[in-house]
Amino acid sequence: MKIRLSTALISLAAFGFLVTPALSILDKLPAWSSESSGPDAWSDDERKVLSSLLLSKLGPPPLDPSNKYELKPEAIALGKRLFHDVRLSTNGAVSCASCHDPAKDFQDGKALGQGLAQGNRRTMSLGSVGYHPFFFWDGRKDSLWSQALEPLENPKEHGMTRTGLLHLMTAHYKADYEKVFGALPKTEGLPQQAGPQGTPEQQDAWQSLPRQNRHEISQAFANIGKAIAAWEKTLQYTPGRVDHYIEALLLNRRDEWKVLSTSEKNGMRLFIGKAQCITCHNGPLLTDYSFHNTGVPPASIQELAAGRSSALEKLTSDPFNCLGPFSDAKADLCGELRFLSNDNPAWLAAFKTPSLRGVGKRAPYMHAGQMANLERVAAHYQKATPASIGHNERDPMQLTPSEITDLLAFLNALDSKIVENNATLRVAR
Repeated sequence: MKIRLSTALISLAAFGFLVTPALSILDKLPAWSSESSGPDAWSDDERKVLSSLLLSKLGPPPLDPSNKYELKPEAIALGKRLFHDVRLSTNGAVSCASCHDPAKDFQDGKALGQGLAQGNRRTMSLGSVGYHPFFFWDGRKDSLWSQALEPLENPKEHGMTRTGLLHLMTAHYKADYEKVFGALPKTEGLPQQAGPQGTPEQQDAWQSLPRQNRHEISQAFANIGKAIAAWEKTLQYTPGRVDHYIEALLLNRRDEWKVLSTSEKNGMRLFIGKAQCITCHNGPLLTDYSFHNTGVPPASIQELAAGRSSALEKLTSDPFNCLGPFSDAKADLCGELRFLSNDNPAWLAAFKTPSLRGVGKRAPYMHAGQMANLERVAAHYQKATPASIGHNERDPMQLTPSEITDLLAFLNALDSKIVENNATLRVAR
């Protein structure tokens, strides 16, 4: 099956609330000169597609109805402190920033994340993460705050328990927490370490607590995630050279066209055309926010059946999902979850489409770092070998060696940075 451009356009329409109308800039363009030639000679259709890639087409991140605190300055400030606090780990050395390192594009440069132990997946960047409807490589979480919770309890990452986190919050963040969320649950008489994901002893201690206590502690646990998510949502990509070139092209500012090299422009033409990269990597963030099986080899025999299809049960049964007891959303605002298709055969061994902004700085690649560099990625899509399980959606790119060189040049030109930008959250929506 060939991935078609129409699929990309449908994907964009499905998430239309994420972007402003992609072609609105065309109404304000000066008359296009037919004198252009060479790498700067783009057809009207190509110019429309390029316009849809501009980062300026992104509106503010969509509101998360399941997190009513995300716009509160006090929640954002608390979340930033929690994100960088190594005390939120059993060894006192692991924070969210350990894997999502601000100095490394909010990832870690490793094939597999490293917390208390080595994990099973490549760390994803947090650039403009607030626009995504699902999280993790398999999409097993439907909110940014719910995603933030899982590493805290994961024995390979932070290894904390819910009562352990409550004791920590009471000792170090009580006033800041209560400014946002109200009173913390009392800690008197609670075990130091108890939770549903801990050791057998910690799980037994958790089950011995009254149901109401467990609910109150879990609500405080959810609120920790909501604070972290509030800050993570301020992390926004900035425009790069590709945005500069596209704007200069559309506005016919010829003296600025040299911001990209001839090779980079040729690669961009391949990206939106012959190579069909744009089928999945479309829109201002160069992602369709969806999941695809593109024949990426599994990292291990154990994960052969992993991917989107194996995550659906986890997502729908998660007490921290949009419909769960700790969500702030009314059920009718949880459309992504309520109308989720769970019988799509294309989701077998399908993984999330990452944004390509800043991609040249984020080696290694794929969901478990299977490919060391972009050359390996290009070689994979050049061949499009059959998938180990399920169906590879891609056809071979069939590019010449010089075309591959140009395509790689364009990918390395996607040089967006990630900055903390609270202003984007205050725009009326």
